[in-house]
Amino acid sequence: MSAPIRVVLVDDQSLFRAGIRMVIDSQPDLEVVGEAGDGAEGLRVVRAARPDVVLMDIRMPVMDGLTATAELLQDPDAPRVVMLTTFDLDEAAARAIRQGASGFLLKDADPEFLLAAIRTVHAGSSVIAAAATRELFSHFGGAAQAPPPAFDALTDREREIFALAARGLSNAEIAAREFLSEATVKTHISRILTKLGLRDRVQLVVFAFEHGLA
Repeated sequence: MSAPIRVVLVDDQSLFRAGIRMVIDSQPDLEVVGEAGDGAEGLRVVRAARPDVVLMDIRMPVMDGLTATAELLQDPDAPRVVMLTTFDLDEAAARAIRQGASGFLLKDADPEFLLAAIRTVHAGSSVIAAAATRELFSHFGGAAQAPPPAFDALTDREREIFALAARGLSNAEIAAREFLSEATVKTHISRILTKLGLRDRVQLVVFAFEHGLA
């Protein structure tokens, strides 16, 4: 069995952290390796514990989640960061994702959805709550810009895969739709992200909205 996915919780509500820890630690493939009550403490804990995934509250004292996320994602080999918010159309969540966060979760999400989201972000094969993420950026996207020259470097096949991934389809869904293996889709996605200089699939969704390709 592979090592469990290591998670750090950063939220100023200790009771909320305790509940989330209980849910995560109930799973054999997940493990909470640290907690913090504000962004500054969160940076110290994350850099010491070196988790795979960080659950980061947006609004906290001392240092908020936006500031902490922006600083954390400048580190080499930074973990995936998922923002925690209380409402789905949160402009701060959109800003955090533009900075490099890998998605957002509502703080009242069902436990099973929370667990699936952690695994999804770690695997990198799809986008958390793809429809909600698309709605977030359609609401806060702003005026579209022309695609950069790097987009022209994509092959016709890569553009097809890009369009499906931008709609939030997972590797498995793209593979079934295009009659490809999941491994082939994963290779295409990896090449697309490299050519466009994107960190992960949620950044691909953002790119599509920002350049009128969604």
